[in-house]
Amino acid sequence: MGSGSSSSSDRAMAAFLLLCKNSQLLLVLISLLIFHLSPAAARQLLTDGGSSTLNSPPATTVQYHNGPLLGGKVSVNLIWYGRFKPAQRAILSDFITSLSASSSTGSVVGRPSVASWWSSNIGKYYSLAVVEGSKKKPLSLSLALGTQVLDESYSLGKSLTMKQIVALAAKGEQNYAVNVVLTAADVTVEGFCMSSCGSHGSSRSAGSATRFAYIWVGNSETQCPGQCAWPFHQPIYGPQSPPLVAPNDDVGLDGMVINLAGLLAGTATNPFGNGFFQGPKEAPLEAASACSGVYGSGAYPGYAGELLVDPASGASYNAHGVDGREYLLPAIFDPSTSSCSTLL
Repeated sequence: MGSGSSSSSDRAMAAFLLLCKNSQLLLVLISLLIFHLSPAAARQLLTDGGSSTLNSPPATTVQYHNGPLLGGKVSVNLIWYGRFKPAQRAILSDFITSLSASSSTGSVVGRPSVASWWSSNIGKYYSLAVVEGSKKKPLSLSLALGTQVLDESYSLGKSLTMKQIVALAAKGEQNYAVNVVLTAADVTVEGFCMSSCGSHGSSRSAGSATRFAYIWVGNSETQCPGQCAWPFHQPIYGPQSPPLVAPNDDVGLDGMVINLAGLLAGTATNPFGNGFFQGPKEAPLEAASACSGVYGSGAYPGYAGELLVDPASGASYNAHGVDGREYLLPAIFDPSTSSCSTLL
């Protein structure tokens, strides 16, 4: 009876492991195990011959739904809601400028650069859309910093709904533009810190037949930095590791850069909800959100991956921007390899 029971248990365990092999449950179990391991031991567990097993998402693909991608020469307009210091505004505006910075524009930027992060990753989606959509000519997108609107008087109060976020976004130019609403650290927004660190979508003004794209990102420094500014703050759950030093010496704004970068990628490749995404349209996995938490090669839960470290400040980053800026940017899902693409 003992041997029969053991055999049945073995078969049950084998079936269970087979079921878990390609499922999210296995990742959860591994994450729980990592929590009790040292960083070195965890890295060894998750690597095999130098290749990470969690640097790529589970077997998946970001599908093209035959809708339009953002195209043409597009201005990124910044709408600052609440009080931001000039130095804080410069961090984000320099990031937008860095997206198209090159020697041809008179900018001297080190490598890897913000511009190469954008062109090498997002460009693949445009090439794929041409093939699958049978377009006669390649799509192209050129982003540039547009106008900046300051609302330091909190005209709608300090607790905003998403409807009010859209109303703020409508203050910017709506033709060939992406309007980015940036809320200060003392502003609460519907869903912020509970279900999101920011969002993107599209809307149209009254009497207009044309939809415009918008993005919202909040400053999480005093509300939920462990959720929206990781790895520059201790995470609120999961494997714990020391926070990294923020490259621009501002945990909240450096976190906003990460979230804005990911949402810009989603806006470019899925501006109106029928572009590139996986899963339900209401809660899609997009170009950046499909690789959440990955910033460098060898990343795993609680570890951002291999990054560059500034010898003077000790700050961690993976991309150079204009005027000597350093930024940490998220990995982007590569539709040609179905894996997360990192700069390092």
